[in-house]
Amino acid sequence: MVRIRRSVLLLLAALATTLTVGACTADGGGQRSGAAREPARTDGNIPWSGDETRASDDPLSTFAVDVDTASYGYARRLIMDGRLPERGTVRPEEFVNSFRQDYPQPAGDGFAVHVDGARLPETHEAGGDERLLRVGLQTRAEDEERRPDASLTFVIDVSGSMGEPGRLDLVRDALHTLVDQLRPTDSIAVVEFSSDARVVREMTPVADARPLHAAIDSLHTRSSTNLEAGLVLGYRVARDGFRPGRTNRVIVLSDGLANTGSTDAEPILRQVRAEAEKQIALLGVGVGSSYGDELMEQLADRGDGFAVYVSEREQAREVFVRQLPATLSVRALDAKVQVSFAPQAVRSYRLVGYDNRAVADEDFRDDRVDGGEVGPGHSVTALYAVRLAEGASPSDRIAQVQVRWTDPADRTPAETYGSVTVADVDRRFATASPRLRACYAAAWFAEALRADRSDGQVRLTDLAAIADGAATATEDDEVRDLARVIRSADELR
Repeated sequence: MVRIRRSVLLLLAALATTLTVGACTADGGGQRSGAAREPARTDGNIPWSGDETRASDDPLSTFAVDVDTASYGYARRLIMDGRLPERGTVRPEEFVNSFRQDYPQPAGDGFAVHVDGARLPETHEAGGDERLLRVGLQTRAEDEERRPDASLTFVIDVSGSMGEPGRLDLVRDALHTLVDQLRPTDSIAVVEFSSDARVVREMTPVADARPLHAAIDSLHTRSSTNLEAGLVLGYRVARDGFRPGRTNRVIVLSDGLANTGSTDAEPILRQVRAEAEKQIALLGVGVGSSYGDELMEQLADRGDGFAVYVSEREQAREVFVRQLPATLSVRALDAKVQVSFAPQAVRSYRLVGYDNRAVADEDFRDDRVDGGEVGPGHSVTALYAVRLAEGASPSDRIAQVQVRWTDPADRTPAETYGSVTVADVDRRFATASPRLRACYAAAWFAEALRADRSDGQVRLTDLAAIADGAATATEDDEVRDLARVIRSADELR
């Protein structure tokens, strides 16, 4: 789980986690919860998608919370530059979580659970029994003045590829502004890497700003990209500067185009796990028109953090300066969600996205299995396409949603839950919450870019119109921008 341009927002989420999910499936084992159990087929007149799960066969859908937004940020950059993204870089959950929600906040730490839904819009080609189900989680916001002090280690790519406009220049600008905005009692260290890595500035209180600004000014591009060396040294510096009771984070800023040393996430992370010990989380901030999305996403997911992408100066400032300081602490560690569908009311279900966030059902309460880290004031959204069972009545419960996480202070586990009935998802799409309609537009836009199940089900022009309507209702410029991006993608197809 983890407000800015929610690509930025999750940069914030990232930084929020940075200051403050990665969800990892490597330890989960087994088959993905909710994965297909048999080839695609048709029962009666009802189409059966190969990745739908029959509720009677497996009523449980389990996944780790995710607050990444890099996938949408990078796709938006490419589309506005006149290119469509590669299918493998499109993750629907990151599109959805790039936009603000209006979920109520919990009174204390942990999560508030919000579950609702609607019929699909008339423009969506689907059977009359299919419904959209939204699972929303929200953490409590925190007053910036009450947050713990932060110790942040910035690991900055200064390889030759970072010389492109919108890369290292953007990073330097954002860091200068951040130093001027953080508390005097916060601390920053700076590590740079190209073919090797070196410490530019040891952990230094922000009160001593002059050497920090000088360190940022000294960043200039050099040769190749040894991300492994940068992260290993960055975590060592973070551990040396570690202070109990503070927010301790490593923030890597890179185009992710590693070409020296190890270029795979797992060997790199093996070297830093002892330093991290779930006390130092990783935030990945991606930049550049050519971007190593897969490596940066895997590093964040498996490094107890998350990834965001920024392409504009104002966007980076929004994340680092206005959003980051208020979201440095952590609300929940290893957050997981388990949705229990009722076979008497649900024929089948499909989780939209979260493909690499799956957790084995039996690992939901195994706190050794990684989940997502979520900071203050963050929302997390998951969408399901649900087929109702024949004869389901309005009062029938469709599903119960359980959320489990551990307290960041003492690692004690906690759970909360919510539930949803047929009546809760039976409203017309046009009368549903405008935030829900925006979620649908973002998710099926991603589905269309993946050229997958959306073929023949939705048209981009219809999705753009839905986003426009949601933007008008919410007065949200980011949702209006989504409509513009969708139309631009339609022109490129």
